[in-house]
Amino acid sequence: MTIKLWGVRGSLPSPYPPTSIESRLVSAIEKFMALRHTAGDAREFVKSLPLAERGGFGGNTLCVEIERAGDQRIIIDAGSGIRALGEKLMSYPVGRGKGEAHILFTHFHWDHLLGLPFFPPIFIPGNTIHLYGVQEDLEHNIRQIFKKPFFPVPFEALGAKVIFHRLKPREKVQIAGFDVTPYKLDHPDPCWGYRVELGGRAYAHCVDTEGTRVSRQDLGEDLGLYQKADLMFFDAQYTMLEAAEKMNWGHSAAPIGLELALREGVKRVLFAHHDPGASDDKIADAERQTRDFLEAFREQARRANRIVPDVEWAFALEGQEIIL
Repeated sequence: MTIKLWGVRGSLPSPYPPTSIESRLVSAIEKFMALRHTAGDAREFVKSLPLAERGGFGGNTLCVEIERAGDQRIIIDAGSGIRALGEKLMSYPVGRGKGEAHILFTHFHWDHLLGLPFFPPIFIPGNTIHLYGVQEDLEHNIRQIFKKPFFPVPFEALGAKVIFHRLKPREKVQIAGFDVTPYKLDHPDPCWGYRVELGGRAYAHCVDTEGTRVSRQDLGEDLGLYQKADLMFFDAQYTMLEAAEKMNWGHSAAPIGLELALREGVKRVLFAHHDPGASDDKIADAERQTRDFLEAFREQARRANRIVPDVEWAFALEGQEIIL
């Protein structure tokens, strides 16, 4: 399966202001000229720049597409990133009134919902849009979006056929050829992560979560979300210091997810739900802090004669694609 990240920000979209883009361009050009590069070197030079000085991490809120061979897919959350995904799907049968889309919701905070009214396939007659959630108010919450004064098009006027599906906690179901199991996350409002499995590979979607339950005993029946996942998508909106200051806000820090991944045999981690107020430089600094944490963690384990497994990790980038 292929995982594509259409949005990795949390809370609200965070587009780059023109002044920020201009400053980034000026800085890059000055460095380019100082190194006496020729015009033909421009692309390679840009690739050599740190991400925070290049394109950045992205500004759209959460939306993840998981695709399998044969053009079947599920979508997790409908943040502002789903608009661009919908435009891509307009060239597929699902966009032209001949197909289906499957959208799973973790919860109904605005940042995970606000893109749905701008998802073109939902307006096309002949399409079928399946919406999934554990929460009993799934249908009520979706209908509320398509209502004045929030949005001019009423739910009843949508062109596509919309079908609601209630999922049972921790019960595996098959959706579009994937095995999907919802597990509860640590969030003030009920929020459910998803373990998506296909062909012996597993993707663990763990956003929004504070990670307050960390031991196997505390996680209990939700431990299965994490164990031996090939890829874990984990909430890291804050640094460790910020997480301590913002307890019960429902978001975590990368070191918390990293410890969990190391213990539960996760192969790869992408940290997401970047704070809307965090600049690319600040996110890059959070990466550095996480690297320092891991080095200290490994040193402590070495002194105690404990083996720390390898794990690949990074902070998530909008537009990124991962093949499992």
